[in-house]
Amino acid sequence: MEPVYDTVITLARSLWAVEGLKFTISGVENVPKSGGAVIAVNHTGYLDFTYAGLPAFLQGKRKVRFMAKKEVFDNKISGPIMRSLRHIPVDRGAGADSYRAAVDYLRDGELVGVYPEATISRSFEVKAFKSGAARMAQEAGVPIVPTVIWGAQRVWTKGHPKRLGRTNIPISIGVGKPIDASGDPAEVTAELHTVMSGLLLDLQATYGPYPPGEFWVPARLGGGAPTLDEANRMDAEEQAEKAAKRAAKEAEGHSS
Repeated sequence: MEPVYDTVITLARSLWAVEGLKFTISGVENVPKSGGAVIAVNHTGYLDFTYAGLPAFLQGKRKVRFMAKKEVFDNKISGPIMRSLRHIPVDRGAGADSYRAAVDYLRDGELVGVYPEATISRSFEVKAFKSGAARMAQEAGVPIVPTVIWGAQRVWTKGHPKRLGRTNIPISIGVGKPIDASGDPAEVTAELHTVMSGLLLDLQATYGPYPPGEFWVPARLGGGAPTLDEANRMDAEEQAEKAAKRAAKEAEGHSS
């Protein structure tokens, strides 16, 4: 029993009911009933991780320990909650520590949630994957469970205002069959990307309707979201801008 985690889940489900969110979840049987596994999730919005744990909860009330950026843990409000739920802080300047913590969790039989894309996909298509999910699954000797969410970007995503009122937004979650991570990490990562891309297409096909020009609809479906190439360029420009600001700040510190 984990009183804090159970309480947070109860509060979250109550909030979702107030918002009128409508969940359609498939593939719950693909979440292992016991033992460790990497839960690989696509990333389209800020609240993905709150929804991505639902299949595991429905599979014997299992809990997922999500890897999240360190800044969330540094916040005086969210930090204590994240630590009490035993999520894993990720410091991009010291990634080895978070990686090791994740592997230890997996070996202890925990479910660890990761975003192979690393950042939110502005295009709402599946971005290129990092190999961390495959490497940690292989080292811990556990499978990877591909999990795809569709519709969460309508609640709160990058570059758009959050919509936390009663929106009645439908959200689909699909879980694929576990992937054996014992092969070459690059090949496992490529397989994971293929499987999750297919799951996303399946969820999109049964979702609809897709109003033309809407921000949450991919360009491929006639929406206003940028294409994958356009989104990648936007991400690169943003990273360059952040790097320039960090460099300027460091230079200012050295000169003072």
